[in-house]
Amino acid sequence: MGGSLRYAPWLLLGLGLPASGAPVPHPDCTPAPARTETLDGLGLRGEMRFASGGRAVLDSLRWPEDDAPARDRLARWAGQRLVVVPLGSPDRWGRERVAAEAEAGGDFEGDLAGDLVGAGLAHADPGEAEALCRPALRLVEAMARRRRLGLWRDGPLAAEDGAALRGLAGRYAVVKGVVRHVGERSARTYLDFGPRGGDGLTVTVTKRTWRTMAAHGLTADSLPGRRVRVRGVVEVWRGPVIAAATADAVEMLDEGAPVAQDARGQDDSEVRR
Repeated sequence: MGGSLRYAPWLLLGLGLPASGAPVPHPDCTPAPARTETLDGLGLRGEMRFASGGRAVLDSLRWPEDDAPARDRLARWAGQRLVVVPLGSPDRWGRERVAAEAEAGGDFEGDLAGDLVGAGLAHADPGEAEALCRPALRLVEAMARRRRLGLWRDGPLAAEDGAALRGLAGRYAVVKGVVRHVGERSARTYLDFGPRGGDGLTVTVTKRTWRTMAAHGLTADSLPGRRVRVRGVVEVWRGPVIAAATADAVEMLDEGAPVAQDARGQDDSEVRR
């Protein structure tokens, strides 16, 4: 095992034998045939360079801004044979988006994205894709969050802490809080986490993404009072704002019933204020 985190490939890849009547994957998640590659080196921001000349990035993973620990961990697989499954279309730089696992017998084993996320060195995130192709990575992330590993060492950030959020302007953040108000407009919907006139987070949701959320029962009537986790790049308008790039950017943390405004999740009992 070489100290690497190990997860069942079928769980993380979500590419096991298709069941009868299984849903068709999102176009951004359609898998291509698996192949083997040798990791030859790393480029910027998690780019993997193969001995074949191909370039790829790990799908469903947000590469961290301060990336030295993640880079060092990923570099351990240099020279090893990997089973690679391309997903959807290449990114804007022509790099494949892939799920990758080391072949047995090397110094390190396991799923590469699962190893990084499980060590708390990267977030599970759709990136440029319109859907999170490997949702089981969120389960791996939850384990790292409970253990306060890596990026989670300071605990979750509170959506009501406007000052801390403004300090993260231009950076990716994962924020937890209770939705206080939902405002539907023609072009986008606004989820407010602070009191009116207060200094809390606002999440903007495009009309298209709002339709997707509504199809899953998340509406202007059902969201107020719900505890959620939101992820995205923090911007500062009148206050801190995160634009939800996809429906996967907003995660429900309760079972559907409104909660008290100061409720905390069991896995995040000490919200950073």
